[in-house]
Amino acid sequence: MSVTFAEKLARMPGYQAGVPTGQAPEAIASGGIAQLASNESPFPPHPQVVEAIQQAAGAMHRYPDPDATLLRRRLAERYETQPGRVAVGNGSCEILLAAAEALLEPGAEILYSWPAFSMYPYLAALTGAREIRVPLDAEDVHDLDAMAAEVTAATQLVLVCNPNNPTGTHRPAAEIATFCERVPPHVTVILDEAYIEFQTNDDPDATLDLLADFPNLVVLRTFSKCYGLAGLRVGYAIGSSTFRAAVDAVRQPFSVNALAQAAGAEAILHQDDVRRRVESTVAERLRVEEALQELGLATAATQANFSWVDLGDADEGKVVAGLGERLVAVRPGTPLGDPGHIRVTYGTSDQNDRFLAGLSEILD
Repeated sequence: MSVTFAEKLARMPGYQAGVPTGQAPEAIASGGIAQLASNESPFPPHPQVVEAIQQAAGAMHRYPDPDATLLRRRLAERYETQPGRVAVGNGSCEILLAAAEALLEPGAEILYSWPAFSMYPYLAALTGAREIRVPLDAEDVHDLDAMAAEVTAATQLVLVCNPNNPTGTHRPAAEIATFCERVPPHVTVILDEAYIEFQTNDDPDATLDLLADFPNLVVLRTFSKCYGLAGLRVGYAIGSSTFRAAVDAVRQPFSVNALAQAAGAEAILHQDDVRRRVESTVAERLRVEEALQELGLATAATQANFSWVDLGDADEGKVVAGLGERLVAVRPGTPLGDPGHIRVTYGTSDQNDRFLAGLSEILD
């Protein structure tokens, strides 16, 4: 007789990382591969962040601070809130998984738009909750009216990825506020803002002002993108103190390692560096989007650090393979929920040029 595993494993979609299979990280870092398949920053961490990591490395014989005291305090200072309202995790993914464990069970409902972040389908699969997927509208944007109409007495968790991954589209804070007004107070709304710093519709902190009006709202963010800390996996959420306590209760202890805590606590102090990174990325975004349009390709109205490209009549598999042959890695659209697309992250100027030249050759 073979070992029997939990039935929920069969419901897991299986996460596909953007790193090319078999490629060593040093090959990507050296520029041999233009790694544009994962929504990472092409820029390394701020030098003082690297120093903080190096200093913390000497104490690796000790467990990390279980409360992430310094990191949570500095996040609270940055966003003018109380540390008790700040949850931190091993990337924002861990907070999503913990929120599902704390809020969902069989008979409950989780609601989100699709396509969106590929971790969302895991939450229903893990908890036995019923998932409700609402299609994006014709412009690849969250249809907030349609989402609000799907909320029922059984709905426990609503996820709004804004800017959305993989389309990059964004709903302004005023529209999020109107949506929250329509959601009953028993429903937790997680506003997943992994890319919020890259959007130009609002001040990036505009949605944090909504927390005072909506106690059921949680704002989820990460250090993985504009701070250049994807390799250390540290994310955070700002919401009610009861939400923080709930997610902390269901997670393993010491979930945020000491290097990640030190890096995040230092990185949050360097907002000028964040602004420079964002400005550089937005400049590349405008350039890449214009070049894609010149190639006759339609893109969603991105407000993130990547483009969602409609390939039209071109074959998705051949485009992805052809770029791979040219040492350019992009993300195919099929695993992300919409065949006939690719998602390409903005890298350095040279990497973006390699992508555009390779794509032009393949389309020709």
